[in-house]
Amino acid sequence: ETNALRDAAKAEGRPFVSPWRDRTPTVDDLALPHTVRFRRPDDGQVVVEDAVQGRVSWDVSALDDLVLLRSDGAPTYNLAVVVDDHDMGVTHVIRGDDHLNNAARQSLIYDALGWARPTFAHIPLIHGPDGAKLSKRHGAQAVHEYAEMGYLPEAMRNYLARLGWAHGDDELFSDAQAAEWFDLDGIGKAPARLDFDKLAHVNAHWLRLADDDRLAKEALDAHLKRGRDLQPDDEARLSRALPFVKDRAKTLLELAEQTAFVLLERPLALDDKARALLSGETGDRIARLKARLELFQSWGVFALEAELKAFAEEEAVGFGKIGPPMRAALTAGSPSPDIARILASLGRDESLGRLDDALQQTR
Repeated sequence: ETNALRDAAKAEGRPFVSPWRDRTPTVDDLALPHTVRFRRPDDGQVVVEDAVQGRVSWDVSALDDLVLLRSDGAPTYNLAVVVDDHDMGVTHVIRGDDHLNNAARQSLIYDALGWARPTFAHIPLIHGPDGAKLSKRHGAQAVHEYAEMGYLPEAMRNYLARLGWAHGDDELFSDAQAAEWFDLDGIGKAPARLDFDKLAHVNAHWLRLADDDRLAKEALDAHLKRGRDLQPDDEARLSRALPFVKDRAKTLLELAEQTAFVLLERPLALDDKARALLSGETGDRIARLKARLELFQSWGVFALEAELKAFAEEEAVGFGKIGPPMRAALTAGSPSPDIARILASLGRDESLGRLDDALQQTR
């Protein structure tokens, strides 16, 4: 019967009103199992001054006499939430705009009980890039999945706070700034669209600001999940490399990929391309550079840059004759920064050891 009435209301383009058999039950009826309903006014409007949506009104004729207590005595959602919020002293009800119609029903209950209504604020739901309601097909994830994708907690808070809310042109802000600036007036009525490119931009910003020791632990965790056995000095090695690579990464997964060269175990496995780069005259040149670096004590990145430049000038070759074979010897072709930063990341002993290993494999 109820389904038939619902289908009829839909076909006629009118709201479905939950039916019940007798709006004025007798005392005898109360002896039978029964629900308790809220008898709405016969006419008029319910008006809610919503902090986001503005003034919203409903004709009471479009509302049903909602059930307050089920036949087993259990309260329904609309009654329970009103009583709970009142008893807890809730002053603001901020929720998705898919609950907007509940504000009409709950306002009637507040009024009937003689309680002051809280401030209602119904915010738009997040939509996908195509403007449709966000769903799994848009890449919607549980919170822990965003962590597994390499997004920092502070970046997620920054991005989510900015979705549908604005503070002037500010896109990047800390938790403290968000707490200071946030107000309901800044929330727009239009649904915000999830933009993974913008999320990556925000995450890259917070990666650059993050403490290197913390990022080293995060990157090491990502490496462990990929099956790498932990070595005692891995965290320190990662921490040393991070200043040279984190500006290029947008997520912790990218950061792990770009620091993988630091954790490679000696001797590095050289493919045919790497061996070719280190053979013949080029190999002899890299051997001369290695001998020069063995005498070099200042292993800072700027000093190394100057030393590499001076070597290229003495050899009368462009850096293109030095960079590729050095990268092959030091990283086996793994993603990595420029040569001076590779050397600084690896440290003196590891760098010279890798160069020696590579030259021995190609001689």
